[in-house]
Amino acid sequence: MGRAPSSGRSTGVTSLSDKLNPRGNGLPAVSYNGTPSSTVVGSGNEYSKESKAAGFAIDANPYSWDTKDGQPEPDDYLHDPRDDGRGSFVSGGFPTRALCNIGALVILGCGILALFAGYPIISYFTRDNGGNKSGFNLGGTNASGQIASFSGMRTGLIDPDTPQDALTRTSFVDGRKYNLVFSDEFNVDGRSFYPNDDPFWEAVDLHYWGTNNYEWYDPAGVTTANGALQLTLSEHPEHNLNFRGGMIQSWNKFCFTGGYVSASVRLPGRADVAGLWPAFWLMGNLGRAGYGATLEGTWPYSYDSCDVGTLQNQTTVDGEPVAAQTGGAVGFNKKHGSNALSFLTGQRLSACTCPGDDHPGPKKANGDYKGRAAPEIDVFEAQVGGGEMTVSQSGQWAPFNQYYKVTNTSGPAYEFFQGGHYNVYTGELTQQSTSGVSNTPQQAVEKGGNGEFAEYGFEYQAGNNGYIEWVSGGKPSWRLNNEAMEPDPVAQIDRRPFPEEPLYIIFNLGISQNFGNPVWDQLTWPNTMSVDWVRVYQPEGEENVGCDPPDFPTKDYINRHQAAYTNANLTLWGATAPEGGYQQNWPRNRLNPQGCNAPASKYPGSPVQVKQKAPPRSSNVASNWNKG
Repeated sequence: MGRAPSSGRSTGVTSLSDKLNPRGNGLPAVSYNGTPSSTVVGSGNEYSKESKAAGFAIDANPYSWDTKDGQPEPDDYLHDPRDDGRGSFVSGGFPTRALCNIGALVILGCGILALFAGYPIISYFTRDNGGNKSGFNLGGTNASGQIASFSGMRTGLIDPDTPQDALTRTSFVDGRKYNLVFSDEFNVDGRSFYPNDDPFWEAVDLHYWGTNNYEWYDPAGVTTANGALQLTLSEHPEHNLNFRGGMIQSWNKFCFTGGYVSASVRLPGRADVAGLWPAFWLMGNLGRAGYGATLEGTWPYSYDSCDVGTLQNQTTVDGEPVAAQTGGAVGFNKKHGSNALSFLTGQRLSACTCPGDDHPGPKKANGDYKGRAAPEIDVFEAQVGGGEMTVSQSGQWAPFNQYYKVTNTSGPAYEFFQGGHYNVYTGELTQQSTSGVSNTPQQAVEKGGNGEFAEYGFEYQAGNNGYIEWVSGGKPSWRLNNEAMEPDPVAQIDRRPFPEEPLYIIFNLGISQNFGNPVWDQLTWPNTMSVDWVRVYQPEGEENVGCDPPDFPTKDYINRHQAAYTNANLTLWGATAPEGGYQQNWPRNRLNPQGCNAPASKYPGSPVQVKQKAPPRSSNVASNWNKG
């Protein structure tokens, strides 16, 4: 029990002392003997003395609670009333800690500013502004300015694995020196060609409905193994189809104009069993193979004149020229039930396009647009005939000659060098074909061969004075001469130039009845087409590499229509969404009724309908042309 203090304050002090004095109950607290003085400050001094006399310590000065019996402690300076406030804002100084904090914030802010503002500015003014068109020798870029950066892969247009003796070649036609401008040796196994995986190639993921293929093209069907590109066709159900194949393209990544392109290939399957459809071909960059909307009105045109050849069905709205109404009376059109020369929509990007309508350009000196399109040249489409492997090597064209026969009056249209022959297939109402059937090494096949490869290619010169010379088995097989492209006075079309568009490369392996009847009971699975290497050469001093050359630009137009070039489900340029249309207006053709004053339309042909003349009698047309 405690005693009442003499000051008359409340009782219970003993209990409080026990809590406040850790030295124990009944023992006096030790006053602070350090700095400052142990003199008690405040009005509780007398009470403290009296409390000590009473045997318990409740000193109002917290220094008296010291547990170290008056020994100095590390934090004593915090309680020193004599502190003059140095290092504090109150004293008017500038504390070191604050200075450090502010300095750190300044440094951090400068770093962020340099990262998001300084770096882009510095990069803009110091980057290499080299274009993507002229990349030769052991350097260069693809059409989007990229180069390969994967370990073990090339870092330029020319594969460093290319042998030194393959860096140049001599023209088969005129003996000029050609320099290598692009190559891929495919020596790195396990490459992937899914979108964005490779700077020069991309494998598509789509059904090639345009030729009624039985397979689905899947990037999984394309890879590299054993030092070669491999495209495999397998019995693998996919997307409600029974087969999976492979197609690889250099579209909008690597293109070239003029020169020699070749590849060393081992064909798939057996040399005596028909049914497979392996192909190595090129197309103009304004059309992307498998993307129907981009091909409508561009494939297979190669034309730079403004005449009836640019119009729908290759006739005016009143049916002129009358020859075109029966100019398709050939055997291959019987399945269509028509004798019309053409069912094409007309050249969408023609020289007749009205000023201001959508066109990739450029314009000629007279203000007219240059005719643009997506022509096709096939290095080969392999086929089995007569119990042996052959290759069809061809060019596809529009507009068409009457009866799809080349017009040559000034010289031979073509020449053969290895015992090949002109293909009986010359076209139908969707295309004209100049095609030669060439022999091929029978051992350079996957099954039943000896594992060897054979070289296939073509050399061509673009323009109105050009040519195409194909190669099979490393030797010239046949040549299409300039004379084959002369104007046709009956069909009323002008000369068609050999393709001037930047061309990209395509390899594919599929299966379709369009290219021959598969012998199902003799086909075995899987089948693989292997490509040891692909190379492109151009005449020395005439290098023209790139998908967006200034005289045949494609970049801006493709960027304006990204949906059409990336969505394979868009099959028509205009039309409506339920029809599979991209829903764009067709450029107006000034030869149609009302010309450039005609209303806009999402469908090809004339937006203004007129009554057509009665068709002529077939005998009148036939008298003007010898079907031969």
